[in-house]
Amino acid sequence: MLEQLLIFTRGGLILWSCKEIGNALKGSPIDTLIRSCLLEERSGDRSFRYDAPGASYTLKWTFQNELGLVFVAVYQQFLQLLYVDELLAMVKREFSAVYSPRKASYRDFDEVYRQLEKEALARGEANKGLNKANRKIEDGSSKNTDLRGGTVLRGSVKGSAGTKGQKDGKEDDSAADHKPAAVVEKAGHENGVTNGKLSSSDEESKPVEVAFDRSKLQKLKAKGGKKTNAAKKEKEDPKKKVKQDRKPWDAPATGKLDYSEPVRDTNDEEVVEVHGKSLVDYEEDEESDDEEAKDEKAPAKKGWFSSVFQSVTGKAALEKADLVPAMKALKDRLMTKNVAEEIAEKICESVAASLLGKKLGTFTRVSSAVKEAMGDALLRILTPKRSIDILRDVKSAKDEGRPYVIVFVGVNGVGKSTSLAKVAYWLKSHELSVLIAACDTFRSGAVEQLRTHAKRLQTTLYEKGYEKDPANVAREAIATAAKTKHDVVLVDTAGRMQDNEPLMRALANLINVNKPDLVLFVGEALVGNEAVDQLSKFNQTLADLSATAKRKPIDGILLTKFDTIDDKVGAALSMVYVSGAPIMFLGCGQSYHDLRRLNVKSIIKTLLQ
Repeated sequence: MLEQLLIFTRGGLILWSCKEIGNALKGSPIDTLIRSCLLEERSGDRSFRYDAPGASYTLKWTFQNELGLVFVAVYQQFLQLLYVDELLAMVKREFSAVYSPRKASYRDFDEVYRQLEKEALARGEANKGLNKANRKIEDGSSKNTDLRGGTVLRGSVKGSAGTKGQKDGKEDDSAADHKPAAVVEKAGHENGVTNGKLSSSDEESKPVEVAFDRSKLQKLKAKGGKKTNAAKKEKEDPKKKVKQDRKPWDAPATGKLDYSEPVRDTNDEEVVEVHGKSLVDYEEDEESDDEEAKDEKAPAKKGWFSSVFQSVTGKAALEKADLVPAMKALKDRLMTKNVAEEIAEKICESVAASLLGKKLGTFTRVSSAVKEAMGDALLRILTPKRSIDILRDVKSAKDEGRPYVIVFVGVNGVGKSTSLAKVAYWLKSHELSVLIAACDTFRSGAVEQLRTHAKRLQTTLYEKGYEKDPANVAREAIATAAKTKHDVVLVDTAGRMQDNEPLMRALANLINVNKPDLVLFVGEALVGNEAVDQLSKFNQTLADLSATAKRKPIDGILLTKFDTIDDKVGAALSMVYVSGAPIMFLGCGQSYHDLRRLNVKSIIKTLLQ
């Protein structure tokens, strides 16, 4: 049974909930659905699974886009409720009919819901019974199948010659008695058997063969006349043609040479007649068949007046077929901008779900409405869900008497050390003291690279050389910064591929031991589908290997080489969609001051142009 059914607006106002269910939901599945699915443009999915300590729910939903309503059903994951989708559709239809923006209470909808639930349950039970009956029929047909591939009726060998045939006939009669008479009689007609006897004396070893019933052909001849007879002959002997007698060139013409009038001579009619049917009849039949085929296949075309009238007054309601061409064009456009294919498809499905049932305004094209909805969706995705102000957080940590710790993680060769130096320059420009911790104890030259940056930036470097435990080096650096009253500690780590489990465990250990305030993932803006795999695995590994109950995933993203991609800005969208983390900085050059903040509106404009 359902745990809860809610109806609320897109603004978050709950209009109605089923009071009869009365089950208190454990955790916050509705809030998680809104935050993780609906606001993240994942509403194109069929369902959402909510897992929390002591609770595991499945949530299904549907929209009424014209009225801005959301209908959500919640039930336990181990249940397979087949009637939920149909119940949601029925509730949406009935509630939309009584909805009014000025109405505050919908307690009178309780009785309507009870009737809808009974109807949905009855239909669900009927579907179950139908499925069981279909399975029984399939099982029965498979049992009656002969091992040699031919289907033999159990009662069809009663009239076979020989002692063995009589014995088999008795056994088959007993088996056939348990079957309904209509089924046995129908099966007998299909296999050329009447009243349990074969139509011809066949040998036992041969399978039953179906003879051609000529009586049916004679009946069809009597009903259909010459047309049916000619059609039958054409089907039986398609290669057989009527051969005309050859005539010499100098033979006199038998018919009239004046074709201005129709020829009504009997001899001419015999010449043009093929299989008892004239050529004129064939042409008329072909034209009528072509017209019927066109009427069946081709949809009715709208005239220019109806098209203009529809563009002026607006379409009644957008359907899925109206959105398919525009969505395909938008998906292709996003992929050309370097957006991962999987993410582009999910975003398009979510936008299509938000437009179904909406009415277009005056002189509004479908492509324009889709483009506007896509822009709103991209704005919601790229806008940070939580505010991360590094300067404000540094001040709060300073008031607590501790340094603010930032850890830089990422794959090999994306520019972590250079990006760390740029962030140090940005912090120093805001009059904050910085300590750099050289925790990349694996790559040759990593410590020397940071030493050069620290000298040029006139900041402090904490290093212990190579082949040391990075977690211990970071812990000692943070303790040193607390003693020397440094405001910020920037921790550099070794690059590692997302599939390298030992190195990923070492990174998770560094984060668990030192508990940084901010974990920045450094990635390239050049990657496409690879960005999804990199960030998702980093995020999942850090969350799974977290030592505390509160998981510590990626907090922010720093995209490097952003000045080399022209209009291929899709990696930014892919990374934010996968992780939900905001893009904190963009690397736009090789100088220390080449660090920018993300302009969301500029990214959306580039993606849609």
